[in-house]
Amino acid sequence: MFDIIRYTSERKSEWDTFLEQSKNGTFLMKRDYMDYHSDRFMDCSLMFYLNAKLYALMPANISGSTFYSHQGLTYGGLVMSEKCTTAEVLTLFHEMNSWLKALGVNKVLYKPVPAIYSNMPSEEDLYALFRCGAIQTTCGISTTIRYDQLMKWHKDRHTALNRAKRNHITVRKTRSIKAFWPILAENLQTRHGVSPVHTLQEMELLISRFPEEIVLYEAVDAAGECVGGMLAYQTTRVLHSQYLAASSQGKKCGSIEAIMETVLSENEFQYFDFGISTEKGGQYLNEGLIYQKEGFGGRGICYNTYEYTLS
Repeated sequence: MFDIIRYTSERKSEWDTFLEQSKNGTFLMKRDYMDYHSDRFMDCSLMFYLNAKLYALMPANISGSTFYSHQGLTYGGLVMSEKCTTAEVLTLFHEMNSWLKALGVNKVLYKPVPAIYSNMPSEEDLYALFRCGAIQTTCGISTTIRYDQLMKWHKDRHTALNRAKRNHITVRKTRSIKAFWPILAENLQTRHGVSPVHTLQEMELLISRFPEEIVLYEAVDAAGECVGGMLAYQTTRVLHSQYLAASSQGKKCGSIEAIMETVLSENEFQYFDFGISTEKGGQYLNEGLIYQKEGFGGRGICYNTYEYTLS
């Protein structure tokens, strides 16, 4: 029923055009985003054609005998148009599994797009996973705010915001991240012993490719010095916090609260998403981190991973 084609760069325009018209794709699946780290992954993205017309996309890579929803992306899975039906998606998965098995694949790891990012209902793939015998292997709990259901902040968040105002902290949007990056790197190293997923150079490259989708909300003090920031990804429905950090001074003077006041005054999105507060596939919950996020009125959504074998 389906013609399955492995993506090549000659199909870049066709891929991106379909993605822009899909019901659940975001700019993270555009080739200029996916391919910035193409040297780290063996791409095995798939394009599905029905009656000679492009029907769906699967951003993916392959390692050994395992087929992954692309490991360089936070989420992925099947990118569908509004014309996709449940019965056809079931057939698509059946035929994809046969195609992958012929390639030597024996296991599939799949990360669906969280529902808040979809422009319309698009969980046909979750039903197909069930029919494939998939089991859930990870569960990352994120904290999300609906812009039309803003909740009252915790008292300590309001106290910090008042402190920011007394210290004349202001927030501005910028695409220059050089002053923010050392603050972020120090925070991650001190608190978690890790570095940012992206290097400064990689993120500057992505900003140059996606200047309308990636923006820094930078908190500055009275002297104009950066004391904190939130690097945010803007999709059609969601403003997502990719990186959030403050200097020691910024923490004392409420820079994060000042940033959140600005972020939650935006009126072009449906959701603000903080990102997950879990580690080890969801087995560990950072209660201090999620307490801070929930203090702004956020509540939980899940980023899941599913796995199934090809028999």
